[in-house]
Parts: sequence; C-alpha cells; structure tokens
Amino acid sequence: MPDIPRLNGAGLGFRRDLIPALKSGVPPAIDFFELAPENWIDMGGRHARDLRQFTERHTFVCHGLSLSLGGMTSLDEVLLRKTKAFMAEHRMPLYTEHLSYCSDHGHLYDLMPIPATWEAVRYVAGRIRRVQDILEQRIAIENASYYVAAPINEMDEPAFVNAVLEEADCWLHLDVNNVYVNSVNFKFDPVEYLKRMPAERIVYMHMAGHYQEAPDLIIDTHGAEVIDPVWQLLDTAYNLLGAHPTCLERDFNIPPLAELLPEVEHIARLQALHSPRSVRAA
Repeated sequence: MPDIPRLNGAGLGFRRDLIPALKSGVPPAIDFFELAPENWIDMGGRHARDLRQFTERHTFVCHGLSLSLGGMTSLDEVLLRKTKAFMAEHRMPLYTEHLSYCSDHGHLYDLMPIPATWEAVRYVAGRIRRVQDILEQRIAIENASYYVAAPINEMDEPAFVNAVLEEADCWLHLDVNNVYVNSVNFKFDPVEYLKRMPAERIVYMHMAGHYQEAPDLIIDTHGAEVIDPVWQLLDTAYNLLGAHPTCLERDFNIPPLAELLPEVEHIARLQALHSPRSVRAA
C-alpha cells in the first residue's frame, strides 16, 4: 500500500467566519486545516485570495460532502475533475468522503446509511476505485453517523467498513464522534467498534460536538462543544490505534477562534500523552 499522506498533530475545519482571526496569526496548536471543496471550487474574488493566502503557508486537506459514494445515480465526475484541479492548485495531499449516500436524482441534504450487504460492498468499492482513478490517488472514506438503520444488513457496521476498505483498497478517515453517536443511537459498544478498525489504514480522525435529542437519540450537528464521553473515546482510540492526526469539526454555531482553540489544544495534549516518548516514560 502506498504511504499515507503525511499529516501531523491537531487540525481545524477552515471556515470563513474564522478567517479574520486567523489572519492575525494561526495559533501554533493548529497543524493543518480541513475544508469541503464544494464550498470553494470556482470561487473567485476576496474569498479565493484569502484561501490562497493560507494554503501557501499551511497544510490543507479536502473532505467532500456531496459525492454520494453509495448513491444509485452516476458519480459527479465533473465535480471530481474540478476537485482534482483544485487540490493540485492548492497542493492539498488528501481527499476523503463519507461512506454513505446523499443523492437520488437530486441532493437529499443528509447522509443516509448504505445497506451493509456484500452486493453493496462491491458496488461502493467500484465507485471508490473510479474516484481514485480520476483523482489519480488513493482516497479515504469516513464512517458516517445515521439515525435509521438500513432495511437490509448482512453484517454489522465495523465489518461493512472493513470490507469496503479491503475491496476498494482505500484508506480510513475515522470519525470518533460518529462512532459515539451511532453507539448511542443503535446501542453498541463503541470501544469494541474501535478495536475492529485497521490502524494501518487511518489517515486522520475527526472530533465534533452533537445535540442530544433524547437519551437514546443523538443528532450529529457539529454545532456544539465536544462532550466528555467523546473525549474519553478519543483517548481510547489513541490507546488502541495510535495518536493519529485529528481534526476538530465545527460547521455551524461557530464561536470565535479563541473559544475553539482550547478544544484543538485538548486534542494536542491527548496526542502528546500517547506519543512514543510519553508511552516509554509511563
């Protein structure tokens, strides 16, 4: 397997709301940024100039929102080719997408679960391979949160994720918050889920906040602070899988950078505790 693109440390989702503060200086705790290419491709003017100012000095990765890897309609190859050019222009080394579908002759504006069947494994893996052929590089797939189980399943979620990774020969973008969200919504052990993830395929991890709709229902909003059980699960993930690079997502209800920074620093502190030097000292 080719080497995984090199990322380091703790990252932050790049949002226009944060640009004025970031122009005053990127805090040292932030090692990389993540953005959705759909929100920036074909954009000109001031926003394009702002982005260029940061991509020339800092590492960025692409996290797609709308490719619909599990969808039944054709892949948006126009978007993929634009994404390829966009990544080359800004020297972005990595593209990731959700293991889900979000379209059916139009966007559904939500991430829907793919039936966990062997037929779906082969179908989705074929679409991933096509994406990789167009981009001329390996991509990573993210385990998605969801709220209604698919009507037909021949395996559980960890088995399905692993089967797609193997069939497509792609990497894993492990969202720790999504593991927690699904574990509450569908009553499984999140630690056992993590134990079944292939550490050698992980490119980086996600952390985010969510909304507790009911005791047994969590909505993955990316609009709140990370809660203690998710921090504990990240600590467990580092212990089981290694202290992989990790990005904080905050997609709406975005506070000032100064209020987001402690969460990025929390990620960095946990990573330091699980670094080889720290483990040897312990």
